[in-house]
Formats: sequence, structure tokens, C-alpha cells
Amino acid sequence: MTVAPLSRSARTYVAGHRGLVGGAVLRHLLAEGFSDVVTRTSGELDLRDAAAVEHFFEVQRPATVVLAAAKVGGILANSTYPADFLSDNIRIQVNVLDAAARHGTTKLLFLGSSCIYPKFAEQPIREDSLLTGLLEPTNDAYAIAKIAGVLHVQALRRQHGLHFISAMPTNLYGPGDNFSPEGSHVLPGLIRRFEAARLAGDPTVTVWGTGTPRREFLHVDDLARACVHLLEHYDDGAPINIGVGQDLPIAELAQLVADTVGYTGQLVFDTSKPDGTPRKLLDMGKIHDLGWRAEIGLAEGLAATVDWYREQLAAGTVRAA
Repeated sequence: MTVAPLSRSARTYVAGHRGLVGGAVLRHLLAEGFSDVVTRTSGELDLRDAAAVEHFFEVQRPATVVLAAAKVGGILANSTYPADFLSDNIRIQVNVLDAAARHGTTKLLFLGSSCIYPKFAEQPIREDSLLTGLLEPTNDAYAIAKIAGVLHVQALRRQHGLHFISAMPTNLYGPGDNFSPEGSHVLPGLIRRFEAARLAGDPTVTVWGTGTPRREFLHVDDLARACVHLLEHYDDGAPINIGVGQDLPIAELAQLVADTVGYTGQLVFDTSKPDGTPRKLLDMGKIHDLGWRAEIGLAEGLAATVDWYREQLAAGTVRAA
């Protein structure tokens, strides 16, 4: 497909620039020479407030939008606050997508998640498996919100002919991640616990679940490159996957994290805790055909992320346990 290149001088709005994804997208846009990038903190603009979002788009009129803002969390947070994950994310998406459509945004990328796919989807997961089976119960509310966003993008394309697209990243990690005990995903959670255990000299570290589920991990800087690539090379209503095309068991991941931080104690698996989806490896055929591939290997990216986390610990900007 032929898609017009992005203007580096046109106004570009990154929604959620203080998060893991939005922060990486912002860094990449600035490095690529985008000269009119607009951001707002949640304190400056609550994306759940329809009137505030409408006013922002009426005044700023961004030509391009990357919708990376979302309420996110791991298994614990999703299981504890499903209503919040559903309500907050749907409101954010509806407000931004509708306001962008009304006020002249010509290109928009909505970022979802690989959790939108059925729990037992055929592996690797193709984009057309969406809505073909039941979701993973521990994060079904979040998944439904993201599915609604995908369908909203498709509806705006059909009704108004807009060049809005949606992409589904796999599990992400990197600088700017959430390392909190309450809200972290599996990889930053493991980094925090193994580093704390190393510093304390703890003989064991407990890992949730059996260790058998397999997960795929994409460095957030690779995702940021993919976002710009898709805005310049993809124009279709169907969602498109972003990942690396390889996965590994959680037990192997935990050992890799332990080795990376220098923890030499024993790993203990708490099988009373949920495993989540057994596997969700994404099919990379569509995005590879567009000329994009991940460049940062897991070992390299993990080592850099551990270094970043230690810098934040030393600066007192993240919690050690």
C-alpha cells in the first residue's frame, strides 16, 4: 500500500507521553526531527474528561496523533480493578478518537495490546484471530476496552474515510516502565524483586505461577520505531501486530533476570498464583512485509533496563521493594 510520509513540521500529539510507550515515542519523534510535538500531562489534560479533550483538539488541531495513553497494569491490578480498567480506557479512547475526527487529524495510531486476542488462539497469533474465542479472565475488562478501540478506529474509517490505524504490541519493557509492586507487569516486577533480593542477600525469590507460560518481549524503543514506520507505511482498518516473533517460558525469563542482576539464590514458583494466558506469541508476517523488524535483543535490552532501574533507585525515583 502507498502511504504519504509524515511531515516532520506538522503538529504531532503524543497522548500519554509520561508512560513507558508514550515516552519512547516522544524520544523517537524528537530524534527523527519532528519539530512541533505537543504533549500534556494528566494533570494538565484529563483524557477521561470529554469537554477538556474537545477543547484541546479544537485549539491545538494536531495533524498526527499517537494514542499511547491508557490505564495499564499487570495481573494483580487487572484482577483487582476491572471496572476502572474498562471505564477509564473506554473514556480515554472515545474522547480522543472522536475529537481527533472532528478537528482535522489526518493520521492517528491507536495502540492496543496483544491481550485482545483469545486466550487459546492458534500460535503464532494472527490479526484475524480477533473475536474468535474467549478472553483471558484476569484481564478481560482491559481487553474489551482495547477491542472497542480497534472497532472504533474501523468505524471512523468506514463512516468518515479517515486514515486512522491500530496496532497491537506484544509485552513491552524498557526505560520508563512501571516497577511498582502493585502495578508492574511481569518483567519489571521480576527486575525489582531480584534486585531487592540481591541487595538484601535473600536466599530465595518467589515467582508467581508455574513458570511454564511463554511470553514475547519487545523493547519499547523498537516499538517507537514501529509506530512511525506504520504511520508512514500502513493504512488499513485491520489491526497489525508489533513484536519480535520469539518467546520464552517465564521460568527461563526469571533465570535470565536473576543472572542479569547478579542474583545467585534460589527461584521458587508459587503455583497457587495465576499463570494467565498460556502463550501469546504474535505473528509478525504483516509488519515484516512492510519492512520493519525488531532490532534490540532481549539480553541486550534487559541489561540496559536493569542499568536504568538502578539509576532510578540511586536517584530515589522508584521504590526498591
